[in-house]
Amino acid sequence: MTNAIRSRFAGNVVCKLLGTELPFVQAGMVWVSGGKLAAAASEAGVLGLVGAGSMKPELLRNHIRKARSLTTKPFGVNVPLLYHDVENQLEVVVEEGVKILFTSAGSPKKYTRFLKEKGCTVVHVASTPDLALKCQEAGVDAVVVEGFEAGGHNGRDELTTLVLLQQLLGRLSVPLIAAGGFGTGASLAAAFALGAQGVQMGTVFAATQESSAHPAFKEAMTRASTTSTFLRLKKHVPVRLLENAFARSIADAEARGASREELEALLGKGRARKGMLEGDLEQGELEVGQIVSEIEDVPTCQELVDRLLVQYSQATARIP
Repeated sequence: MTNAIRSRFAGNVVCKLLGTELPFVQAGMVWVSGGKLAAAASEAGVLGLVGAGSMKPELLRNHIRKARSLTTKPFGVNVPLLYHDVENQLEVVVEEGVKILFTSAGSPKKYTRFLKEKGCTVVHVASTPDLALKCQEAGVDAVVVEGFEAGGHNGRDELTTLVLLQQLLGRLSVPLIAAGGFGTGASLAAAFALGAQGVQMGTVFAATQESSAHPAFKEAMTRASTTSTFLRLKKHVPVRLLENAFARSIADAEARGASREELEALLGKGRARKGMLEGDLEQGELEVGQIVSEIEDVPTCQELVDRLLVQYSQATARIP
């Protein structure tokens, strides 16, 4: 059944750009999206991304090589541009021959030309319509527009994905990939109805068997409710977190008017690793999106993608 559904996407512009069977992207996330997850996602027909945000350059090199050893299908690397090691990370990506780069958390102008000269396909993540248009002006090949429903670091404007897609409908000439709040087949159908040519998903892939997230973190995602996530650290770098003792301490500090410096001290170092990779569910930083409430189990990437396709087919059949 899923083979027939997959055939519907033949000729899709994002599939042609990325060389994938399906116009979907597994987001590059810190601590959970290594080479194993990227390869498994690519094997399932979507674009897998190695998340460079939590990796030193040589560790990134190892994960790129691991992904390449596990799949012959296209995969890419997500490189947040806010870290001090970004130039060394990009050097590794180029040296290893990765041809698909998703960049985020910085100006698309800074590295797009360099990467394009190296023969890379460049996609940048934007959280507002104005930034999406600037990405296009900077010469990127596609734009991911991400609403603040998404897990992890978010834009300060708190625009939702539904609104972002409507604001950009017909305004971009490069392919538009929607992100933030996607994790069911019906949501994929909604994205396409609003003009997206592809969809990026993070949280649902973090909760797969191939993800490097700690088993306790994956289990916590299956127990989450509709009100389990909140946007915190708005004075520092806005981030959507699964509620726990650490997140509540941040909320208390923000409620009493803590300064940015106080919040940075409370955040400290290694919180995300402690939570997502090491499984400290109380004092770790657990980055997930609002869609976490719909996660009920921990499937393989193949099972997840097949499930999404069946749901997508059922959703489109309901459209009048």
